[in-house]
Amino acid sequence: MSAVAETRSDTGEIERLRAALGERSLVLVGMMGAGKSSVGRRLAMKLQMPFADADVEIEKAAGMTIPEIFASRGESDFRDGERRVIARLLAEGPKVLATGGGAYMSAETRERVGRMGLSVWLKADADVLMRRVRKRSNRPLLKNPDPEGTLRRLIDERYPVYAHSDITVLSRDVPHDVVVGEIIDALAQRFSLDGAAE
Repeated sequence: MSAVAETRSDTGEIERLRAALGERSLVLVGMMGAGKSSVGRRLAMKLQMPFADADVEIEKAAGMTIPEIFASRGESDFRDGERRVIARLLAEGPKVLATGGGAYMSAETRERVGRMGLSVWLKADADVLMRRVRKRSNRPLLKNPDPEGTLRRLIDERYPVYAHSDITVLSRDVPHDVVVGEIIDALAQRFSLDGAAE
């Protein structure tokens, strides 16, 4: 298949995916370091949809960084703000939305995502996550003497909840575009678009 023909069929698939999504957003969930923001940006470009990062929007709304919110207001206040911001972002219309690691733990947020979106869990092994989060110092939940133990405890708590997501894709050390392709394949399967009229 020529590059032009491939691009054309690619464009057709993207149009069919967007039509199948309708007014729903694609909501990326998963642990810190799973790649939700990086993969989400590329996925939004591929699907020609707007992209929003809930953490960035929370910081804008609060006028302070997430570590500052945790330090001055505590986690519970942060979670309240997170719920409100995600509700607003979902109400604004279809987009690719990257959420923070704890966002999907809220039953209210899960219910809202279920109604207004399609959830995609970027699932990563603890070792992959630890390698990635070590590079950044802006993770309030890991600011303690045993970040690795904390991360493993969060995985034990959160993975059974993340498992309720509509789609699960493995996040691992491959180029982000590979993961984007796998999300698009999983969506096509979910909407039974495989082999749809070219």
